[in-house]
Order: sequence, then structure tokens, then C-alpha cells
Amino acid sequence: MKITVMTSDEQFITLDVDPDESVENVKALLEVETTVSLHQQKLHFNGKELNNSDRLSGVGVKDGDMMMMLSVASRVNNDNLRLNPDGSAVNPSAFQQHIRNDPQSMARLVQADPPMSQAILGDDLDKLQNLLRERHQQRLEYQRKQEEELALMSADPFDVEAQKKIEAAIRQKGIDENWEAALEYNPEAFARVVMLYVDMEVNGVPLKAFVDSGAQSTIISKNCAERCGLLRLLDRRYKGVAVGVGQSEILGRIHVAPIKIGHLFYHCSFTVLDAPNMEFLFGLDMLRKHQAHCLTSYVPF
Repeated sequence: MKITVMTSDEQFITLDVDPDESVENVKALLEVETTVSLHQQKLHFNGKELNNSDRLSGVGVKDGDMMMMLSVASRVNNDNLRLNPDGSAVNPSAFQQHIRNDPQSMARLVQADPPMSQAILGDDLDKLQNLLRERHQQRLEYQRKQEEELALMSADPFDVEAQKKIEAAIRQKGIDENWEAALEYNPEAFARVVMLYVDMEVNGVPLKAFVDSGAQSTIISKNCAERCGLLRLLDRRYKGVAVGVGQSEILGRIHVAPIKIGHLFYHCSFTVLDAPNMEFLFGLDMLRKHQAHCLTSYVPF
């Protein structure tokens, strides 16, 4: 048979159930439909609350009848839900469980404050407490700024100090708007810059190369060149000194050798340095020669 259940927020849910179905099983079906926990539901029929052990046919529910479902908040001691002066919860475990059991609050948190929703759903109570303190400080700061703005609006227009503060507030507002626009349209500007390394093979020997568009030449260390079997090709006529962040001795130049990046092969020339702390540096000369295609085909910029 089909029955209709009206929820406390005036939603109508139609269920196809057996006449001998228990009220507890009906609540379980409603939990799936409404996300309201079985233990937070109260079902009423003809003005009477039904017990979980009752059978629908036993309480007179027939095909086409309507029932009422009321949602009851979890019974939690209000003292356990209080916040400390610093914004943290007096009883973080009870506070967390109370929010978890409120589907509407959780839905709002997921939309408005994902980090807080993750802390509520997680197991790290210290993280939750720290976030509560952080949000409390943010609210205090926002309240302070609001009070300052109200004070400036009512300040004497001929007061020089007040006008300076108004000017500073207007300037800061422009900076904040610019920051918000950058977050929306250019969020990568706030990301941490990570050094770019690529896997490659030099003369068949695998190694990791550091990509440096600020270096004029592609550089290989003496030890790395020897390991790759290229030291025999060293042209010592190109000896000198490399100056940058510090300086190193240039031992010479290897004019051409094969490198492999991904599945592609390229011809590359190297400046050989006596630099034990650096193996291979892919510089601007080779990036420009190959127009960086060798890297963009392998690593997304």
C-alpha cells in the first residue's frame, strides 16, 4: 500500500510499504529520504504518536492515509554546547556530535565553511578547537572594523585626524577588493611556487633535471657527465668561471649529446661545471631552442 508522510518543513513523501510494516522500518525509509536520523523522528497518525514496535495495520493505517513526521533535536545538555571566551567549545565532542546530528547545519557548513565541516566530520578535536578559536578571532576583527566604520561615519568632518582615518579606510577597502578579485580571477598567484624537476635520460642514463629559465646555459656537473659517459667529449677550450649565486669553475663544453624527455629525443649541448651539489640544470638556451616543447609535452605548466 501507499502512504504519504508530511514532514515538519511541509514536504510530502510517498512510501510504498507493507500493511504489516513496523513503524521503525518506516522511519528507516524516511531517514534515507530526508537525512533525518531515525532516532530524531516522531511519527504521528490521527494525532497520536506511534511507537517503533507498532505495526501500521495495528494502528489503523490504510492505503492512501497520511502521517506526520516531526524532527526532534538530539537531547544534549546545553552546558556542553557552550563556548569558552576564546571561542573554543566547552565540550568539543558533544558540540561536534550535535552539529553532525543536524542535517541543515551540516549542509550550511559544507557550503559556507568547508574546513569547518571537515573538522566536524573528522576525528581530530584539537583541529576543531583551533578552527573555532580562529573563527572567533575573525568575528571579533570583523566586529571591530564595523565599529570603526560607524565611528568614522559619525566623526566631525572638520577633524583632520578623523579624515586621515577615513582616507586610510577607503584605501584599505580598495586593497581588500583588489585582493578578493585576485582570489577569484587569479588564484594561482597565491599558490606556493615549487621548483620544477623533470625525469630525463642523458646519453641513456636516467636522472632528474632542474628546469631553470633564469640560467643562460644548460649545465651538467663533472661527476654527472662522467656517469653519463660524456666526459671524454669535454672541450676544454671553453674553460672559464660561471658567476651567479656564487661562482663555479667552467671545465669546458660538450657540444652535442642525446637527451630523452618522455618518449621524445633531443640534441643538447652542455656547459660542464665543477659543481658537486648540482647534477643537471636545463637552462634557457635549450628551452629557447626547442621553444619549451620538450617540457610542455611532458610536464604541464
